[in-house]
Amino acid sequence: MNVHDLKGKTIAFAASGGLDSCTITHWLAEQGVKVVAFTADLAQPDETDFSAVEKRMRKCGAADFFVVDLKKQMAEAGIEGIQAQACYEGRYWNTTPFGRQVTVAGLLPEIKKRGIKIFSHGATGRGNDQVRFQLITNMLEPSFGVYAPWRDETFLNRFGGRLQMIEYCEQHGLPIKASRGKPYSTDANLLGLTHEAGKLELLSTPAHFVTPEMGVWAEDAPDKPEEVTVRFEKGQPVSLNNKKVDALKSLTLANEIGGRHGIGIGTHIVENRFVGIKSRGIYEAPGMEVLGTCYGLLLQLILDRRARELFDQLSLAASRQIYQGYWNDVASRMLKQAIAETAQLATGTVTVALYKGNVSYVATRDVPHSLFSNDSSMEKEGSFDHRDSEGFLGVLGVHARALAETGQISGKPKSGPHLPGVSTADPRQEDVD
Repeated sequence: MNVHDLKGKTIAFAASGGLDSCTITHWLAEQGVKVVAFTADLAQPDETDFSAVEKRMRKCGAADFFVVDLKKQMAEAGIEGIQAQACYEGRYWNTTPFGRQVTVAGLLPEIKKRGIKIFSHGATGRGNDQVRFQLITNMLEPSFGVYAPWRDETFLNRFGGRLQMIEYCEQHGLPIKASRGKPYSTDANLLGLTHEAGKLELLSTPAHFVTPEMGVWAEDAPDKPEEVTVRFEKGQPVSLNNKKVDALKSLTLANEIGGRHGIGIGTHIVENRFVGIKSRGIYEAPGMEVLGTCYGLLLQLILDRRARELFDQLSLAASRQIYQGYWNDVASRMLKQAIAETAQLATGTVTVALYKGNVSYVATRDVPHSLFSNDSSMEKEGSFDHRDSEGFLGVLGVHARALAETGQISGKPKSGPHLPGVSTADPRQEDVD
């Protein structure tokens, strides 16, 4: 879709109030496009004054402006991620992918309600977000058009990058917060912050170049550990340090406590973008890391071997699905249903200690579905009889010896006594009397 196709039409623009939003909105208005700005309230810690965002967007040419409160949905998405242990290529809790899912799913009904049929965004043509905005819209509102300026040749001929956008905004007196000297960009929501671009594109720039916004660096955290106790019931956090919580309160409180101890601050990952190129991000997600670690400790107690192996595959698939923008398709619905089975068993109280960026185990209690018992004790207790293992190991040993005797173990030649019941005679030869 080209800007020339939009002249005289009304589009809905997902506006954050940042450099891209201001530039695109003003440029589209100059091209004769009516821009209605929609901003999602995702409990982002870097933007709490939405009246200021409205002022910026209207000054940049927005014909109208709406804020959609999606804090509750953002928190519920975070708990979904925790239940799935959905970390992408390391310890990235998919904070921005979940943010895009919630934003698009939450804005589309409001856009449709106002009779607008074209949705626009400021995501770059080199990144993942354009995929998420596009696919989620295509799945939830297939009749909607999606306009992406960063894939529009007319726009690209005018704006080569960040510097040209800043120059444009300065030329037109637009109220941007970005500056030529800002060393990186940040995207935020309740679940966490993503820092990338600018000087972070240089691998010689350390993670500590970033100034944390959700907490402190580990070395600046208190010298005394702090214990946190989380109660889960059927996969949902219901209390934190004996305070009753829901999804939103649990993440808000966990962000506060975890942040001050440097938990989940400054995670450096060079990851594989969906479009096929590498990108570097420095991530902050203190609440997700605290609650996610506690939930993971609970899963260790309740999942048997087969369930654990399957869950790990589901977790990997879920992290990839949300990262790539497919959280609404059949595969994701299947994943959610399977993961919900484990959540139904995830009841218990977990206590961890936070200290200098680390989360360490303290205790668990009241876990009704725990499989951990005194059968594993080294003392004389439980129902497991040591002697029963003799037959068990005898059966396993048959196969182990067969591997060795048939030369299937590296460095072990085929030699030694023949296995009982195994003939080494050539089956083509017959005995002759």
